[in-house]
Amino acid sequence: MLTTVLGSLASFSKITGSSDDDWIDRLNHLWTVVLMTLFAVVTSSGQYAGNPIECWVPAEFTGAYTSYAKSYCWISNTYYIPQEEPIPRRVSDRYNQELTYYQWVPIILMFQALMFKIPNIVWRMMNGQSGVNMEKIIILAESGMMGDPDDRMKNISHLAKYLNRWIQTHRNYRYNFFVKLKEKYSNVVCFCCGKRDGTFLTGFYIFVKFLYCANVIGQFFLLNAFMATDFNMFGFEVIENFIYDRNWRESPRFPRVTLCDFKIRQLANVQTFTVQCVLPINLFNEKIFIFLWFWFFIVATLSFGNLFHWIYYIIFGENKVTYVRKFLKVSGEIHTNFDKKLSRKFAEHYLRSDGIFLLRMVGKNTSAMFITDLMQLLWKMFKEEHCSVKNGVTEVETETPLMNGNCHMGDMEPPSLKSKL
Repeated sequence: MLTTVLGSLASFSKITGSSDDDWIDRLNHLWTVVLMTLFAVVTSSGQYAGNPIECWVPAEFTGAYTSYAKSYCWISNTYYIPQEEPIPRRVSDRYNQELTYYQWVPIILMFQALMFKIPNIVWRMMNGQSGVNMEKIIILAESGMMGDPDDRMKNISHLAKYLNRWIQTHRNYRYNFFVKLKEKYSNVVCFCCGKRDGTFLTGFYIFVKFLYCANVIGQFFLLNAFMATDFNMFGFEVIENFIYDRNWRESPRFPRVTLCDFKIRQLANVQTFTVQCVLPINLFNEKIFIFLWFWFFIVATLSFGNLFHWIYYIIFGENKVTYVRKFLKVSGEIHTNFDKKLSRKFAEHYLRSDGIFLLRMVGKNTSAMFITDLMQLLWKMFKEEHCSVKNGVTEVETETPLMNGNCHMGDMEPPSLKSKL
C-alpha cells in the first residue's frame, strides 16, 4: 500500500513541469489543468456510471417506450420553462430555451484544460531558441543548493562559466549607429529584437504571460457561447444572493427540471409527446461552474497583476541595476561610487535584460544565498574579462563596445578616472 502511494506521488511529480517559470504560471498550466481534469472525471462518471436523466412519461408507456424517451431526451436537447409559466405553443419559442451543453460538459472541461496548458507548451518549445537551456540551468542550481559546500561552489562555478559563455556568445559582433539605436529601444520593443540584443527571453516571456491572460479571459466568452447564457455575470449574481440573504434558487442556467418534445410514428399517425425530465447532473454542473467562475476570476486577477509586474521590472532599466546592486552589496563587492557606476555597466551592458531575467528565475527557484554567490562570480568574471590594469591604474579594453568607461579592480577609486565616467 505504501509503495503504491509513493509511486503515485512520483508519477504526479512528472506532470508538474519544469521550474523555468513562476508560481502564477504554474497556477495556470498546472493546478488549473489538474482541477479541470478532476471536474471532467466527476461529470463524466455521473453521465456514464448512473442515470443522467429521468423522465416522467405517460402511464401507457411500456418499459421500451420509457427507455426510448429517456435516451431521446438525453441526446437531443431539452428546454427549460419555469413551472409558473405556461408552455409556449410555438415550437420556435421552445427551441429558444433549449439547453445544449449538458451532454458535452466533460469534453468542454478537457478542452479548457488544454487551453490552459498551451501557453506553457509554447514557452517550453521556444525558450531554447535563446541559446540557453533554462530548465537544465535551474535543475543544476536546485541540485547544488543544499549539497556539500565544495560541491555547491563547484556547481555555482560551472553555472557561472556557462552563463558567462552564453552572454559573450550572444552579443552583437557589429557596433554601429543602428545597433546602438536598437539597443536603446530594445527594452520597450523587445518583441522586435533578437537574442543578440539581450531581450529575446524577456520579450518572449512577456508574450507567454499575455497568452495566459488572454486565455483566462477567453474562458468566460467560451462558456458564454457554450452554455448560450450570460456566464460573465454568473458569479456576481451568486454574490448578490449571499449579500441580500436570498434563498438559493434554481438557476435558469442549470435547471434540474426540464421539458422534452419527441414524436412517435405509429402506422400512419405521428404523435407528439411532451414529457417532464429531471437532470441530476445539473446539480453538480451548477456547483462546478460557480466554483470555476470564481477560480477564473482569481486566476485572471493574479495573471494580469503578474504581467504588469514583469513589464515594470523589464522596461524600467533602473530595476535591473537595483536588482544587481542588492546582491553585490550583500557579497561585499560594492565599496565606492566607482563600483556603483561599474555595477550599472555590469547590469545594462553585460547581463542585459535576458541575463537578469535568467538570474531572477534561478533566484525564484533556489535561495537568496545561492543567487548572491552566483552574482558574485559573474561580477568577478566581468571585471577579469573586460578590465585590465596598467601601471597600477585600471583601464577598460577599448576594442569591445561593452564598456564606455573604465573599470576599477581595487578597493580605492583612481581620482584620474572620475572625469571619464
